[in-house]
This record gives sequence, C-alpha cells and structure tokens, in this order.
Amino acid sequence: MTDQLRTIARYLAFSLTAALAAAHGQSIKTGPAVGEKIPDFSAQDQSGHEQTLKSIMGPKGAMLVFFRSADW
Repeated sequence: MTDQLRTIARYLAFSLTAALAAAHGQSIKTGPAVGEKIPDFSAQDQSGHEQTLKSIMGPKGAMLVFFRSADW
C-alpha cells in the first residue's frame, strides 16, 4: 500500500470514528481548546533549530500549525 493510500485510509478511519462518537453523543479530543494552557515543550523547526514554547510565544500567544507535506 502506498503512503498516499495509507493517509487516505487513516483519514477515513478517523472520520468514521469521529462520526460514530458524535452519533453517540461523545466527542473526540483532537487538541487543546482555545485558551487552554499547555505544558512547555521543545522541538526542532524546519531549519533544525530547537524551539521551545517560551521561545515562540508572542505577546498575544502562539499558534502552531503542523503540516505534513508529501515532498518531505
């Protein structure tokens, strides 16, 4: 199975799970809620530099976007 097919299969499985949970009045937590505090962390950025929550936090907070590209 190719990576693209695996990605589609995972998306469909997650969508089905979320739909079934919603049908039964349950919710699936996919991440912190807006305004919720998260623990400090460190991770490498696209340039290989280590970043921490404190190093990326601005005066109004921070927004992280995780994007998986097929080009990697």
